[in-house]
This record gives sequence, C-alpha cells and structure tokens, in this order.
Amino acid sequence: MKSFLWHGGSVWDAWFSCASNQVAQVLLTLPYSFSQLGMVSGVILQIFYGFLGSWTAYLISVLYVEYRSRKEKEGVSFKNHVIQWFEVLDGLLGPYWKAAGLAFNCTFLLFGSVIQLIACASNIYYINDRLDKRTWTYIFGACCATTVFIPSFHNYRIWSFLGLGMTTYTAWYLAIAALINGQVEGVAHTGPTKLVLYFTGATNILYTFGGHAVTVEIMHAMWKPAKFKYIYLLATLYVFTLTLPSAAAMYWAFGDELLNHSNAFSLLPKTAWRDAAVILMLIHQFITFGFACTPLYFVWEKVIGMHDTKSIFKRALARLPIVVPIWFLAIIFPFFGPINSAVGALLVSFTVYIIPSLAHILTYRTASARMNAAEKPPFFLPSWTGMFVVNMFIVVWVLVVGFGLGGWASMVNFIRQIDTFGLFAKCYQCPKPPVPAAAQSPAPLPHH
Repeated sequence: MKSFLWHGGSVWDAWFSCASNQVAQVLLTLPYSFSQLGMVSGVILQIFYGFLGSWTAYLISVLYVEYRSRKEKEGVSFKNHVIQWFEVLDGLLGPYWKAAGLAFNCTFLLFGSVIQLIACASNIYYINDRLDKRTWTYIFGACCATTVFIPSFHNYRIWSFLGLGMTTYTAWYLAIAALINGQVEGVAHTGPTKLVLYFTGATNILYTFGGHAVTVEIMHAMWKPAKFKYIYLLATLYVFTLTLPSAAAMYWAFGDELLNHSNAFSLLPKTAWRDAAVILMLIHQFITFGFACTPLYFVWEKVIGMHDTKSIFKRALARLPIVVPIWFLAIIFPFFGPINSAVGALLVSFTVYIIPSLAHILTYRTASARMNAAEKPPFFLPSWTGMFVVNMFIVVWVLVVGFGLGGWASMVNFIRQIDTFGLFAKCYQCPKPPVPAAAQSPAPLPHH
C-alpha cells in the first residue's frame, strides 16, 4: 500500500505531476484574462503558449538527459542526489549559466508559492467571510508549512492524481455553472480595450503554460527519465480541455464584469457545488504549494549541507526557513491575478522560455556536440538548423512580447493595485459592506 500511494516514478506519475502542476489557481484567473484579451485572442494565445511551453519543456528534458549521460560516463552517481535545472546548466554551459538559472528559477518558485497562499485565502473567503483574507493567509501559511515533511517528487504519486481530479471538477463546474447562470443583464464583451490590459492578460496566459520550473525534478523522480520527452505535450493537451471551456464560458456569461473580479468564484452564486469546487481547489493549492516549494527546499539543503541526510525530521527542520519569507510576501502583496502577470513577465519568460532555448542552441553549437548528442532532434523536426530557428523565434518573441510589453503592462497594473488597495491589504477585492441608513443621513449642523 505504501509503495502504491507513495513511491511514484512511472510515465503516468510524471504525466499526472505535469498536468496537475500546470493548472491550479490559474484556472480561476483565466476568465479575468479573457476579459482583458477578448474571446478570440484568449483562445489563440492559450493554444500558442501551450505549444510553446511544451517545446521548451522538451528542450529541458533533452538537456537533462545530455547532462546525466555525460556525468554517468564520468562515473558520477546520483543515488542520494536530486539533479536540478541549475546543475544541468552548470554542467553543460558553466558557472554564469548556473547563476542565471538559479536566480530566475528560485525567484519564480518563491513567488509561485506566494501565489498559492494568496489563492488559498482568496478562495476560502467565498465560503467563510467572517475572517478577512489576510487572516486566512496567516492560517494557510501555517498549514502549507507542513509540506516540509514530503521528501521528494517520488512521494507525490497520490497527491498529483488527486490534484488533477480536483482541477478537472473545478474547471467543469466553472463552465457548466456559467452556462446555467446564462448571460448577466446588459452583458458587454468590449475587450480588448487598452494595451496595458491586453498585455497583462497575455502574460497571465504565458504564465499558465510556463509552469515547468520543476520539470527537471519531476524527470529525476522517474525510473526512466528519457521517456519524459512528450509527456509535457500530452499533459498540455489535457489541460486545454480544462482551461478553454471554463474561461470561454465564464467570459461569455459575465463579459466585462470580470475586469474587476480576478477570481472567477466571486461572480458565481453560492451553492453546494461552488463550495465543493472551492474546497477542492484549496486542497489542490496546498499540493501545488508543495510542488513549487520542494525544489527550493532542495537548493537550501544543498547550501547548508543537509541534502544527503536520511532523517526526514532533520530535513524538515532545515527547510522551515524557506516558508517564512513566502508567508510574509503573501501578506504584503495579496493581489490575486495581477501578481500572476507580473511573475509571468519578469520571471517565467526567462526561466521557462528564453534560458532553455538559448541553452539548447549553445550546448549543440559545435558539430562534435551534435554528433555525440544523447538525444537526436525529434521526428517532426529532424534538422538541427530547424530546431535552432524555432529556439531563436521563441527567444525573440518572449523577450519582446512577454518580457518587454508584458513586463511594462503587468507592472503598470501591479502598481495600480498597490495605489488602490495599499500594501498589506486586509481584504483585496472584497465586496464593501452595506452602509447603514443612519450613517447615510447628513450630520446635524453644529450650534454656535
């Protein structure tokens, strides 16, 4: 029973891990993105970035296999060591690439964990609004700290399976509830209206399909990592069946109202079905928090020399300092939705798209490297030149559209949220309580 629930390393385990890690709270912000982009752009960009993300995940898997085969030829054993992306970059391209990979990856995973905490507080508020969102963030921060006890991605078998089931339910609940609810009175679909909003929405979709900062760790947890090549693409195709219907149906039903509601739950009526979706998303966000944090735990263990320690309790204690800054940042910036776009533009664009594409070009730039490559080009693009052209297109596109325009738009939007709600906002985008009648009557004039 323990091995069935706990020790996962098959192709299916990797597929479940990739699919459940790719869609979590982003499901709830995609309708908001559609209201910024309009229906046509929303659908096209999802498909475009889905395939772009699958390609760069494929590149990461190729580079991992290359690094591991080179090291194993030198007699290096990885029995008690989890290979990470920055180590692949270091082994193939040297210390400067290691530093860049480490900086971008760790910062992205840090904010990815922050987003999960914000999402937990935002969601539970729709079931129980007696506590404000900031108080819920304190509570869920303490709950998510328990992920320090999960040793590695081998041990996420049952969690990733359940996680995908939960997001599947939530996605179809959103789609069906929006269709049953029908279009609200006077619904308007004016998007796109402003460049800032358009590129903010586009960057949120770039973020959605750029959830593979943990690809190397998931691959390393497989018994046969070379089989990973097309798993991410198959996971993305399944994710399309969740993200496209739910976002399109919500935008059709609510239109421009979504511009002020970055969490899709906030517009749907309170029912047992919605409460079930909220609870399932909460559990899934706890799982995704663990997914995002585990690579950070590994990096920290390596820094302090605890990575080879067998004792789970010693490792758990050593990992706790990682949870504290995440908790703190979630309380400072509780901007559900806008923070996704900011992280997408400034971090995901490099971590997931630009660095893997450039690393692949540089690793195989010489004829000898191409001749001795552990993985040859795929059957659908059999020439090295074709691969390099695709990689350069991704680098230029993401640098200009994702990082440049997306970074500008998402930071403008993010600063606007700070100006409107302030840092440490107690209850971000909460409905204002009704003003009592007594408070509305004019105050009596003072007697002189």
